[in-house]
Amino acid sequence: MALLNFKKDDGPVAGTLSPEVETFLQGYSIEVMPRTAEKVADFRAILPKGTRVYIAHIEGTPIEDMVATAKRLNADGFPVMPHFPARIIKDAATLKDWVARYQGEANVDQALLLAGGVDKPYGDFHSSMQLLESGAFDAAGFKRLHVAGHPEGNKDIDPDGSMKNVEEALHWKQKFSETTDAQMALATQFAFEAGPIIAWADSLKAAGVDLPVHIGIAGPAKLQTMIKFAIACGVGPSLRVLQRRAKDVTKLLMPFEPADVISQLAAHKAANPDFNIAQVHFFPLGGIKTNANWAIQNGGRSAVPANQ
Repeated sequence: MALLNFKKDDGPVAGTLSPEVETFLQGYSIEVMPRTAEKVADFRAILPKGTRVYIAHIEGTPIEDMVATAKRLNADGFPVMPHFPARIIKDAATLKDWVARYQGEANVDQALLLAGGVDKPYGDFHSSMQLLESGAFDAAGFKRLHVAGHPEGNKDIDPDGSMKNVEEALHWKQKFSETTDAQMALATQFAFEAGPIIAWADSLKAAGVDLPVHIGIAGPAKLQTMIKFAIACGVGPSLRVLQRRAKDVTKLLMPFEPADVISQLAAHKAANPDFNIAQVHFFPLGGIKTNANWAIQNGGRSAVPANQ
């Protein structure tokens, strides 16, 4: 497949997989952690203006580091969406304190709510639904709330491999979206095949869940790195894409890029305008700069850095 189509003299934003991909990547978001954000001297040199930046809250990260990262990104003109992992939030007072800190110090008005990756809750919360029910975000006037989506299921929620509990949670979140003033959307785990993603997104609509989907895409990374993260994050059957590639020694040392899955999703979106995948959300497994540069090279006008 021909990946790049350069137009002479168009500069660094000219390479694009296709016009459909350029449209599909418009308004993409990306995820950072405080320690990875520290390695980026200037986000404005690599990210488009207005890019939503999620800040992943890993167990053990001090809230002070999270807020400082949010403050820096907000000052650079990027809307910030910090994670609120329910299972590491001790109680309602802690939740209220975090909301107040983000809002007061970093002008944050949006959040990703999720259960979190720890087995045993620190305190009173164990699910994103409890965080929503707390009323803390509505009381603070948060304008956007995202919740997790799992195109290939989630073994933490459904150990038997079914999607029963995941589906029940989605219906609950759909109903909640009708009672809150905040805009809601699903931000998903990454997967490596377009077919299962399309089938899952279509099944949501058929089941009456019309929350916009921000589809998780793993940014370019070494194959070994990609496999490690995919297993740790519970990626489902689409892991076979990586496993097949690992058997090809000629490709083993080459970085794995998201060209195929993005191209297929973009083509499906172009052919089906009512397709409910609204945006791409990048997990920069190979590094923030690597991911942003891939978008610049392949996303055309959708990925022009803010300072250009």
